[in-house]
Amino acid sequence: MQQSAVKGQRLIALFVLGCLLFNYPVLSLFNVPAVAFGVPVLYAYIFVAWALLVGLMALVVEARR
Repeated sequence: MQQSAVKGQRLIALFVLGCLLFNYPVLSLFNVPAVAFGVPVLYAYIFVAWALLVGLMALVVEARR
């Protein structure tokens, strides 16, 4: 299989993961009246999930193999 095809499949998988992470049932788990590090839990979750997706995309796109 070509390297670009594998990379494309991984990016599609990351897109699906992002859709799952930012969908209603998962977001409702973090919609609680609490704070983490001085930030509401929902906002902290959204930022961490977004940063995780960006990092994973960078790994997929910049992979040499």
